[in-house]
Amino acid sequence: MMSREWWSLPAAVREELAKFHQTAPVQIGALTKALGLRLSAATLRAGISGEIRPDDVAPAGFAIRVNRHDPSQRQRFTVAHELGHFLLHRDQIGRGVVDDVLYRSNLSDRREAEANRIAADLLMPDHLVEDWLDRARALGVVEIPSYLAEKFGVSESAMKIRLGLA
Repeated sequence: MMSREWWSLPAAVREELAKFHQTAPVQIGALTKALGLRLSAATLRAGISGEIRPDDVAPAGFAIRVNRHDPSQRQRFTVAHELGHFLLHRDQIGRGVVDDVLYRSNLSDRREAEANRIAADLLMPDHLVEDWLDRARALGVVEIPSYLAEKFGVSESAMKIRLGLA
């Protein structure tokens, strides 16, 4: 089920985001660009997965940087998490939000949990997960969380949480 954070977004924003929910894996980089944010991979301090900061060059006024040394699945979730801050907490970003490997930042734990939930919505929309779950069952896939995680470009633990198995 899509999160309460998803449903709290204006309908027009949800419609724009849903345009990227046609196939798995969701093209999170293209979505970031479509929302007007600048995205780059960088060597960040040890233990830092990503950040969102004001940016005068980006059309939306923000840039996201992810740690280039993290695995691709983690980078994808980090981008989606930072987009969550942009979508939900734009007025609280201030000079920037830096998230460590546990997605903790200078924002409250509640705000971090909200960003995580919307990140899951962005990367693993319900209807696509259900479609791929049906396909996996039809194919007789034994390790369904692992299979779906690969299809969606997310970690197996993220997929297990999405499926309600963790």
